[in-house]
Amino acid sequence: MTTDFRSLELSRTLVEVTAELGYLTMTDIQARSIPVLLAGKDLVAQSRTGSGKTAAFALPILQALELSPRVPKALVLCPTRELGAQVAREIRKLGRKHEGLRVLVLGGGESRYLQERSLRQGAHVLVGTPGRVRDHLERGSLDLSALRTVVLDEADRMLEMGFEADMQAILSAVPTPRQLAFFSATFPSSIEAMSARYQASPERVTVETQEAERSEIRHLVAIVEGEQRLSALLGALEAHPHESALVFANFKASVASLQQALSSAGLSVGALHGDLEQHERDRVMAKFRNGSTRILVATDVAARGIDVQGLDLVINYELPKQPATYVHRVGRTGRAGKTGIAISLLTSREQGKLAGIEALLGSPLERASSLIPERGRDRQPAARPAPEREARMDTLKIFGGRKQKVRPGDLLGALTGEAGGLQGSDVGKIEIHDNFSYVAVSRAVSAEALKSLIEGRIKGRKFRVTLEP
Repeated sequence: MTTDFRSLELSRTLVEVTAELGYLTMTDIQARSIPVLLAGKDLVAQSRTGSGKTAAFALPILQALELSPRVPKALVLCPTRELGAQVAREIRKLGRKHEGLRVLVLGGGESRYLQERSLRQGAHVLVGTPGRVRDHLERGSLDLSALRTVVLDEADRMLEMGFEADMQAILSAVPTPRQLAFFSATFPSSIEAMSARYQASPERVTVETQEAERSEIRHLVAIVEGEQRLSALLGALEAHPHESALVFANFKASVASLQQALSSAGLSVGALHGDLEQHERDRVMAKFRNGSTRILVATDVAARGIDVQGLDLVINYELPKQPATYVHRVGRTGRAGKTGIAISLLTSREQGKLAGIEALLGSPLERASSLIPERGRDRQPAARPAPEREARMDTLKIFGGRKQKVRPGDLLGALTGEAGGLQGSDVGKIEIHDNFSYVAVSRAVSAEALKSLIEGRIKGRKFRVTLEP
């Protein structure tokens, strides 16, 4: 099978963009899915998170896109606003030479009024959560009459979150003929039933086998008693060097207590749970993506859609109820040919949960007895020293974003130009949102960077700038 993007029936513009972005060789999901979608067929694609599936559906969408009139031609449904924002960024990146392209995110946590105003201004591609998209449909603020393509990204997760009725309502409102693509890590009977109802003779693609998953991820499990669990977590974080680690807990209360305990131990940690306001979620995720926060503690619901490049370590502080959820959790590490580590902590009474996980993986999990602390040792998390490697970056928030015409180059120039005086190596990841931006800077020069932006100008304008806690 040819894996060169130049072999695809893509426009010259898209071929140029993929080359500029370094997308020279297709992943398995791209090589097998893109030709199907370019041919206009419905698709059922099974592939885990991090396999390159966003480009697999974004490129065919952009290939078929007509920019006039400015009405929705494609809709991508995602389980969370965070994933929707990531998908939208990827579509904008791939479509950067489509002059006038407008991609709009419709998710919870943002003003319906502002979204309605944006919809009135028009958009070519919509990316949204099922609940909010359905809400706009019922309010009459969203017209799907020109829609030609619908993608369900992480379809199994949307069903797990209770979005089935919303998904069905949306699909029933999409006119025919249309192209419908399902992308999912697993395909339970509920998705099979939805496919049979709404798709027309779909092509089926399955990539990244269980064997491949095992080769990329080292699965470890430690049996600990309840009072040892926190100490074992600290031991796991120390024993396995990491730039970024994701820790899963099953309840919001557990997330809050873990954040406090790990912070007390001197660790760089953030928390993600359902009680956070959207702007706080954006801040937490920006800091985790750019390396200002080394460890993120999250529930499954809050973490859905998280896609962080270079995630080294996933720890299940508490095992999930369903084996498929375990696969979703740990699938965020061990990507791009790198080996990731997944560690699970459980008591002896919970060992029955392992059977389903090991059956799904097709092999037993490796026992990590070295993580078990000696009796009575290190019961107090603060007694354990912090790791030598702390977060090397701080995050600055600039109260200007995409709607204020702020671009990454503007921020980089303000920081590294004559007025800023920073080296390019001092500046990390830059994220541009609608009305604000985040930029990571080396912790050693963050105070200097903050001062230069406060006193200086960006694109000839003054913007409020803060150092994020």
